[in-house]
Amino acid sequence: MDSLHKERILFVDDEESILDVASEYFMVKGYQVFTARNGAEAIDILKKQQVDCCFTDINMPVMDGLELAENINNLDNTIPVVIMTGFPSLENTIRTLKNGVVDFLIKPINLNQLELCLHRVLGKQQLFVENILLKKEIESKTRIEALNLELIQKVEDLQTLNRIMNDFSAITNTMDLFNRLVQMVLEITHASESVFYMINETVTRPFAIAAASTEMAGVVSSPIDMINLAGRIPNSVIMEVAGEQTPLLVPEVTSIHGFSRDIKSLMIAPLRIRQKNFGVLSSVNLQDARQFTEKELYYLSFITYHAAYAIENLALYENIYQNLFSTIYAFVKAIGAKDSYTEHHSNRVTAVAKVIARELGCSAEELDILNTAGLLHDIGKIGIRDEILLKPARLTDEEYAIIKTHSTIGATIVGQLGLWEREQQIIRSHHERYDGNGYPDGLKGMQIPFLARILSVADVYDALASDRTYRAKMVESQILEIIQNGKGSFFDPDIVDIFVKAYREGKIQEALPCGHCSHNPS
Repeated sequence: MDSLHKERILFVDDEESILDVASEYFMVKGYQVFTARNGAEAIDILKKQQVDCCFTDINMPVMDGLELAENINNLDNTIPVVIMTGFPSLENTIRTLKNGVVDFLIKPINLNQLELCLHRVLGKQQLFVENILLKKEIESKTRIEALNLELIQKVEDLQTLNRIMNDFSAITNTMDLFNRLVQMVLEITHASESVFYMINETVTRPFAIAAASTEMAGVVSSPIDMINLAGRIPNSVIMEVAGEQTPLLVPEVTSIHGFSRDIKSLMIAPLRIRQKNFGVLSSVNLQDARQFTEKELYYLSFITYHAAYAIENLALYENIYQNLFSTIYAFVKAIGAKDSYTEHHSNRVTAVAKVIARELGCSAEELDILNTAGLLHDIGKIGIRDEILLKPARLTDEEYAIIKTHSTIGATIVGQLGLWEREQQIIRSHHERYDGNGYPDGLKGMQIPFLARILSVADVYDALASDRTYRAKMVESQILEIIQNGKGSFFDPDIVDIFVKAYREGKIQEALPCGHCSHNPS
């Protein structure tokens, strides 16, 4: 059959079904079609055949789409390359913009969409070839400069959208998320002020819960300032946006009744979670600023869209996290019902460990981790038989070997929850010794997690300072002597020094409940 078109298309994909469907479709349309299963096969074809356009997947064996695009650009930079991918990313976009890639198509791809893209690309190719032929003319130079500016703007837009998507991921509580939301509006839309209003089934009147202002250098903490900022926009307008579920852009508001006279331009976008109203986000520019455009409104809507997902996921996470805490502390209470010493011991060990950690300059995150690990460090004793755990006399070697398994049992229990990896490591390692003779793994020195080394000192201190069924508690001077003698063998020497210093300054005693420590030794 004679070709209706002279254009030659190369499809490169490791999925045979895609090659078959695309080949048949465009051959029926009269195009000449070549296919390859990877970049290396495609290069072999290009060395033998003239090709007008190449469609390629990114992830392929032997040679992927990015490397192929670079090779095509080096071989013949007039051949346009279109990337077909199911996993677009900013990094891949930036890399390919430099190598002749003129468009991205997101899988699954509609064949009509593919043909429209081909027409567009071939049209651009013709212009591109003309530019090369006429590169000495002023019109050609202007055209190339415009293309460069368009590509630069596209990259900047992608970076902005990527930043919006990523900024919410590191936030761990909802109030921080609301504050970041309004702060982000100032940064992305270059607004003077931003307010987030809560509106849902229970809060039927707009209620401002977060605000930011460039004049106030960011997030507003004063309730009075927040009320003043929120009051610039009438409640009726906010309720209308929430009701219609459509973003609002008012480039010039001076002639609109009801708005603050300070406002020059404003945007409002609804924030919905699972098809229900959750809130409304506003962006305001004052009289000395510029007007908002459709582009800023798009950014504002994009922010609310991704904030909705972040809020929902964070609320779900906080609920799961709280439920896990409730479950795990129920285990602690269960141990307390068997052995009251273990429950109170865990509380005291945690208090002492946190004093040491603060003296060592630990971060808030490390203190939080130590708090959880300290309260749960003996949770594995729930798996020890009562006749061993509650034995009123010294344990036999066999019984002691069973008791020692509590650290691995506890780590396993916490590990099943999937949220506390560092806490799991500390629980497992709190009986390791600095000289490597501890259990369960015989870790030595710096191999032992730092917070586990802190917990170890606190654990031994409280064990020696507590009455047990088989012995009375030791006097404090004797306890300090034992701990100091354990420097370099049982304990990290630096941590022992900090502990002793804190003890002599009374900080350890202050952290413990009254009656659980003696006076300082003379």
